[in-house]
Amino acid sequence: MKIAEIFYSVQGEGGLVGVPSVFVRTSGCNLRCVWCDTPYASWHPEGRDYTPGEILEEAAKHPARHVVVTGGEPMIARGIVELTEGFRRMGLHITIETAGTVFAPVACDLMSISPKLSNSAPVGDPYWEARHNRLRIQPAILKQLMGISDYQLKFVVNRPEDLEEIRPLVAELGADLGKVFLMPEGREPEVLRERGAWIVEICKREGYRFSPRLHIELYGDRRGV
Repeated sequence: MKIAEIFYSVQGEGGLVGVPSVFVRTSGCNLRCVWCDTPYASWHPEGRDYTPGEILEEAAKHPARHVVVTGGEPMIARGIVELTEGFRRMGLHITIETAGTVFAPVACDLMSISPKLSNSAPVGDPYWEARHNRLRIQPAILKQLMGISDYQLKFVVNRPEDLEEIRPLVAELGADLGKVFLMPEGREPEVLRERGAWIVEICKREGYRFSPRLHIELYGDRRGV
């Protein structure tokens, strides 16, 4: 499977924020978010091929009890089921970070699902705008993924009107509000702080949870963190 990077850091988003984790970033994605912060795993996929066994060996070099399989879109990665079953045998807590458009019977402890709102569409790219909008919300698959394990729904927000898309989807999925996170879109600390100030007020009003992007605050916008 093609892997963009493997690194040891702390989880920067969602309910496990701050937890030391090994990150395995698969390369390749079926969506093209205009604000994607890992274009080297989506818009311009790069990396090298690993066997699942080689990835497990790399992960074992670190003292983590948590592993995060992310992307790109890990659910389309060849060998993803074998890889996650290997992590299960190692006794690691497994988080899968996915956009929720593809199902695979992976081993998982936390399905971290980030459904893409209309703010993600690559407007102006005729091919990818149409493909992206056709694929980005798949309610049946989202429900299937939510049933595999514990889950969280993590929405990337960059404008107040995004709430009008979030509310009905959360209701349709029957999601626990305590497992719904709103996270500011941005790659600079000052942008995250500005957006976070009004997003947290929405969370207080609606009963959702707020997610920071801790890795940006700690390390800045760079790879391997």
